[in-house]
Amino acid sequence: MAGKTLQKIISSPKQLVGEIAVPGDKSISHRALIFNSLSLGSSKISNLSPGKDCVSTINCLKALGVKLEKQKDKPSDMLLHGASGTGLTEAKDILNAGNSGTTMRLLSGVLVSQPFLSILTGDSSLRSRPMKRLVEPLRLMGAEIYGRDDDSFAPLVIRGKKLAGVDYTLPVPSAQIKSAILLAGLFAQGNTGVKQPQPSRDHTERLLKLMGAKIEIETHHVSLTPLSVPLVAVDIRVPGDISSAAYWLVAGAIHQNARIRIVNCGVNPTRTGIIDVLSAMGAKLRLENQRLEGNEPVADLCVESSRLKAIEIGGAIIPRLIDEIPLLAVAACVAQGKTVIRDAGELRVKESDRIVTTIRELSRLGARIEELSDGMVIHGDRALRGAEVKSHADHRLAMSLAVAGLIARGKTSIQNARVAEISNPNFWKELGGLARY
Repeated sequence: MAGKTLQKIISSPKQLVGEIAVPGDKSISHRALIFNSLSLGSSKISNLSPGKDCVSTINCLKALGVKLEKQKDKPSDMLLHGASGTGLTEAKDILNAGNSGTTMRLLSGVLVSQPFLSILTGDSSLRSRPMKRLVEPLRLMGAEIYGRDDDSFAPLVIRGKKLAGVDYTLPVPSAQIKSAILLAGLFAQGNTGVKQPQPSRDHTERLLKLMGAKIEIETHHVSLTPLSVPLVAVDIRVPGDISSAAYWLVAGAIHQNARIRIVNCGVNPTRTGIIDVLSAMGAKLRLENQRLEGNEPVADLCVESSRLKAIEIGGAIIPRLIDEIPLLAVAACVAQGKTVIRDAGELRVKESDRIVTTIRELSRLGARIEELSDGMVIHGDRALRGAEVKSHADHRLAMSLAVAGLIARGKTSIQNARVAEISNPNFWKELGGLARY
């Protein structure tokens, strides 16, 4: 460990064994906070994601006049008082979304209908992520929204207007853009519809329905009627984050002596692409104690050492596992055969160009990977060896490299490993609890 960047040294343990509860789902946490802020009444949100992204959402909501109280006995629980009765208020300063694309895009969908001026910015990474795909559909609804470089990037400037419903076809699957349009549609005149080329995560639809919104959901189309009465505040226990659990699912499958149980994890079918792909690769993985909590499917996940085989990954499953592709590339390095990942061009506009950075850093560990314009080809059945690697300030890449380090010969040194805290501040603690040296 060195300085603020937290260089982390990983070596292969003799065993990976234990039971863990991963932090609350980040996507659901954002939505529980934002939607309840628009509701009438008070709500308790339990097991919130502790990551920095959700802290950004909380800070932005507070700046907009929302009253949130952290529970002293349980820091992951929040009491929230909806602003439907009084309305959101104009922030006195620029709203900072930090590294969180979800914060910026969902709040934009809310703020375009509010009767005041808002300016949203973020860190250097977020300011380089594409925003024209957000600006264009909101403008079609009558929004006054502007971005830097011909509306391509944040900061975003929004002056709230009266909106009209729209029927919009997404050019690429995006739960964030879909959610922003639906949030704007709540306060528009006339119905709003969103057509998506492939289904993306549906947490927005599930939660809006639970809170009383009139919403119709089909496989490729979602339609929404504007609110005639306020959303109803709901208490929510956020399930464990499948994207955080994914690292231990892969680690358990590829380590030679592993048995891991992850309790109370969200298994929303729009998010379980990682489970489907690992199962198709031959992972010994099962779901137990399946149930529904807050309109979201939840289960306990069990995984143990497996012999994986290569498969082709592409098409409709990609939106269901886009964040886990760097991690699946690690699994593919040790699988038997050649794994091909396609239709994942969206990886190029994440916190880093995850196609380039994944290939570059796994190659340092001895992986043999070829770059495709929309994915990669990984030649498996290779023994990884420890080396010095970089996170490229990308939390998912940092955690994927840590999983690779658990099976590599020798020591793997990850530079700027602290970035993992953006989505899972408990990641290194969880690793330490499972590893037996």
